[in-house]
Amino acid sequence: MFETIKQYNPLTNTVFINKHADLVEQCKRGESKAQYELYKHYSKAMFNVCMRILNHGGEAEDVLQDSFIDAFAKIGDFRQQATFGVWLKQIVVNKAINHLRSRKVELINIDEYNIGGDEYDIADYAEADPYHEDNTRLEVERIRRAMEQLPEGFRVVLSLYLFEGYDHEEIGNILNISETTSRTQYMRAKKRLLEIINRQMF
Repeated sequence: MFETIKQYNPLTNTVFINKHADLVEQCKRGESKAQYELYKHYSKAMFNVCMRILNHGGEAEDVLQDSFIDAFAKIGDFRQQATFGVWLKQIVVNKAINHLRSRKVELINIDEYNIGGDEYDIADYAEADPYHEDNTRLEVERIRRAMEQLPEGFRVVLSLYLFEGYDHEEIGNILNISETTSRTQYMRAKKRLLEIINRQMF
């Protein structure tokens, strides 16, 4: 039975539930059994994070393992001002992005899919498209398959914003782009995703 602890973060003025505080403390003492327990708790979710960014099972597995190795090596620096899961996800996302860069992937290329300017692309599509996200419940599996078909830059921004919960300022910092570029890339990625889903239905 794992101890659940309520903790307060003075930086954000929030209280959060730290479910695995006891395991984290054991890991700080170098206990391998606690490391294994944390791995069991978080590996599946973190693998999914890797997959959404990398879109390659083998590479996702490698990044996952590297992330846990790094996390356990640095766990002494973890001050529990957020949950372990949030802290670990930051490591996973950064390692996945760095892995993409090592592939020489061009993460952001907003001109490649520019058809007539932002105002036309985004605003008109939002009004006319029958599969707009505000009006339709999209099945998870269809979204996953469609995400796999997106160009790298689109998929990464969309994943970070929709699935990983980062805002555009944070995405800009992660990808070394401006907040405006992140917003533009997200809107274009969403448009392309909906086009792919639309095609899949017919």
